[in-house]
Amino acid sequence: MSKRVRGGHQQTDSSNCMEVAHAPGAVHVRDSKTQGGPRFVVSPVAWREFLRREWR
Repeated sequence: MSKRVRGGHQQTDSSNCMEVAHAPGAVHVRDSKTQGGPRFVVSPVAWREFLRREWR
């Protein structure tokens, strides 16, 4: 994954992170603690909307 992004409602424990990778036409997201675990993929438009709503 190319970027590491911390959650907007982060507690003092900085171990709760997600990793985000931007690819052409897609944004891939996963839990940083389970790198081999599941990922989800959203469109760049959906990702921007999520960020807009979550991190005001």
